[in-house]
Amino acid sequence: MAAYEEEVFPVGDGMCHEGGVAPVKARTIHELHSLQKKKKSAPTTPTSASAGPFLPTISEDELHWLQLQSISTSLASLTGELGPKLVKGDPARKVESAAPQQQYHQYMSPTAIPTDTSLKLTHVLHNLSPAELYEQAIKYEKGSFVTSSGALATLSGAKTGRSPKDKRVVNDEATTQELWWGKYVSSRGSPNIEMDEHTFTLNRERAVDYLNSLDKVFVNDQFLNWDPEHRIKVRIISARAYHSLFMHNMCIRPTPEELANFGEPDFTIYNAGQFPCNRYTHYMTSSTSIDLNLARREMVILGTQYAGEMKKGLFGVMHYLMPKKGILSLHSGCNMGKDGDVALFFGLSGTGKTTLSTDQNRYLIGDDEHCWSDNGISNIEGGCYAKCIDLAKEKEPDIWNAIKFGTVLENVVFDEHTREVDFSDRSVTENTRAAYPIEYIPNAKIPCVATHPKNIILLACDAFGVLPPVSKLNLAQTMYHFICGYTALVAGTEDGIKEPQATFSACFGAAFIMLHPTRYAALLAEKMSKHGATGWLVNTGWSGGSYGVGSRIKLNYTRKIIDAIHSGSLLNAEYKKTEVFGLEIPTQVDGVPSEILNPINTWEDKEAYKQTLLKLAGLFKNNFEVFADFKIGEDGSLTEQILAAGPTF
Repeated sequence: MAAYEEEVFPVGDGMCHEGGVAPVKARTIHELHSLQKKKKSAPTTPTSASAGPFLPTISEDELHWLQLQSISTSLASLTGELGPKLVKGDPARKVESAAPQQQYHQYMSPTAIPTDTSLKLTHVLHNLSPAELYEQAIKYEKGSFVTSSGALATLSGAKTGRSPKDKRVVNDEATTQELWWGKYVSSRGSPNIEMDEHTFTLNRERAVDYLNSLDKVFVNDQFLNWDPEHRIKVRIISARAYHSLFMHNMCIRPTPEELANFGEPDFTIYNAGQFPCNRYTHYMTSSTSIDLNLARREMVILGTQYAGEMKKGLFGVMHYLMPKKGILSLHSGCNMGKDGDVALFFGLSGTGKTTLSTDQNRYLIGDDEHCWSDNGISNIEGGCYAKCIDLAKEKEPDIWNAIKFGTVLENVVFDEHTREVDFSDRSVTENTRAAYPIEYIPNAKIPCVATHPKNIILLACDAFGVLPPVSKLNLAQTMYHFICGYTALVAGTEDGIKEPQATFSACFGAAFIMLHPTRYAALLAEKMSKHGATGWLVNTGWSGGSYGVGSRIKLNYTRKIIDAIHSGSLLNAEYKKTEVFGLEIPTQVDGVPSEILNPINTWEDKEAYKQTLLKLAGLFKNNFEVFADFKIGEDGSLTEQILAAGPTF
């Protein structure tokens, strides 16, 4: 089961450092490379083509020509057409390509990227196989190596996390009314910072001109959404083999027949992340810019090579397109029991979403992004993007076993001689990642679709220690806590945190949503009502006191609670209501001590419990003020119901 790319928040330099780590201090790719390798012995992977012992003695020019000819021959298109004529030295000298070869999942397009200034000489490497992308990365991208497990280790450059303050969306006639606009100053604010069409065009032209200046670019034609009725065709144009392999893993891979009939994409990414934006361009705040134009269905990336920008950029697109069709897009995990019962898991980093949604007795539908339509649940992606810092086979065997040939390892550190990865090493970044196809997980259900969910599980790691281990929520409470997206950071997780700190992320993914959070909550309520789903709030945090006094709820107890939710037995339990938050808590759960189900029972200092409970309730109230003025429907009655579901004093 894959770990999740959870909601993260910007820090002072405008870059999102996932996991709270500082930016990479290296100034050059050589310095980054030195961080990546733990030992300084001679590398065992050849660094140039001439290093191979079996190559004949030929000139460098002849060798280069043979390499290009080999690439052209092997990348013949699925339609049987040849790739472009390869040009060496004088453009007037043309080299004929060899006979075309039919190959699976790969071809070279004879056309350049569309632009008025296209040089028409860029080689477009279209839907390469993982093996070919390995070859391209190792030959031409500094810092790319094959690890002992067969995975491709690579570097994302100076930025090892998303840059939310540099993300912009074109504000046009349609989006000005539809999107939730604001300034991304905290998790409570909107992530959608505006830019105009003219500035987008300038950045797009800069990106396309850069891509056309290269000897070759990589193009992926793939799908989003496993539900064929609602899938989206995407085209990703990038300068790095690493980015192409990453998206090969993360998006849904077409069959040869689907690829032959792909046609025009519904959305296109121009990833020129190696080239900076012009920081003096209007709206720019740094040399990084991630620009989304929903009218043109295009995304432009400049100044960052972090692959997660592509993944989450497309997730944002789905958050815009799907609700317009009455489909709820969700930042969640999903699994299904052997009897067909489906559960959705929501939770921010540290809540245990990965661990609890991993169940050898249940099928994996997906780990991060889903759609809920009239057809049921469908995974948006074709792969998993797992955090792998401190990864151990004993703790996460599924992720460990998925790190093999075809997997991309970002920013990991390895032994230069044995190529064994040290997953505990944070030399490059805390945010080390593994991207692999979902079929690398043994219990994944292919195709990744399921029926309508029975249970909506909202996870919170409450370091204040006042939320019950499990609560049954009514519809309004489910919407309220879904909009809040609460968890708490504890001392030691980030610099400067000395006591529990409440963290709220709207819809458990504020950085990616496009519409107002209440729009998604209303869709959630509609689908839960129609299909009879039950909402649950599960606290995986502290009991018997806040962090530093109490202790974390035992994982075994939480698993028993999740099992009772899946089986349906918890629906038949006896319940009583708590003070302030008005939560319905069961009096008994099989395998769980009854005294811990009501948190006040576990606190020795009852007065301290009450004060802490009121403190957390106040934080919830302050957080919700930004949403309180948004009215759903003509009379705003649904908004009033959601407000009433919050804590009362």
